[in-house]
Amino acid sequence: MKPEISIEFFPPQTNEGMEKLRTTVSRLAVLEPEFFSVTYGAGGSTRDRTLATVMEIAAQGHSAAPHLSCIGSTRDGVREMLTTFAGQGIRRIVALRGDLPSGMADAGEFRYANELVKFIRDETGDRYHIEVAAYPEWHPQAKSPREDLLNFKRKVDAGASSAITQYFYNADAYEHFVDQARALGVTVPIVPGIMPIGSFSKLARFSDACGAEIPRWMRRKFESFGDDAESVRAFGLDVVTELCRHLVDCGAPGLHFYSMNQAGLTLEICRRLGR
Repeated sequence: MKPEISIEFFPPQTNEGMEKLRTTVSRLAVLEPEFFSVTYGAGGSTRDRTLATVMEIAAQGHSAAPHLSCIGSTRDGVREMLTTFAGQGIRRIVALRGDLPSGMADAGEFRYANELVKFIRDETGDRYHIEVAAYPEWHPQAKSPREDLLNFKRKVDAGASSAITQYFYNADAYEHFVDQARALGVTVPIVPGIMPIGSFSKLARFSDACGAEIPRWMRRKFESFGDDAESVRAFGLDVVTELCRHLVDCGAPGLHFYSMNQAGLTLEICRRLGR
């Protein structure tokens, strides 16, 4: 079985970065992803670059989905963005709470992602397929697993079409989260987020910040390789490919790859999966 996939990028900061991304998109297009998504900086700091990157991807003939975060946003500002998206033919949005940038005191007119989802639905009806975030190992700021699960349900009840999870390496966490969500009556697809591993040091820093657990057996194995980048890459490919295969076999509706604007690892994992 060939799983449906989607792939995430971040907006490049330079012309050189954009040129490299064009090449990356062209390489990954052979996988025929359902869509490419483009992240949105804290407090909307990359708004223009996010839109420009989405338009660049769309111009190459691919489905592109901008991220839209509510922290630091106003209703008028979001309404303006929705009008711009509509004018550009965008049909899918990834709606997130987002982070408040350091030094920014005003959180804007939305507090939570469910409020943003409801606003989009109220303004545009069924025009957009709205993706939201899910956290199998729980959001690091959640008061409890139960509260985090209820927060997820609020986003779905507000009108989310489907969800993409934070990346994880414990398949049991994803399966348990899906079971718990289904028990609450959530029926939308919950797509696992997949983080290929190219550098263990970068992964460890990022995981510590976002609350994604690296299982001890994986951490010890990576640490044993030291500066042997080739062994890190090979082991990372094996681990993530097996995780993807297990998730698909267990019924995951697709795979969403956090590409970090690189093509090689995602291409190799998907090749091993038979895409």
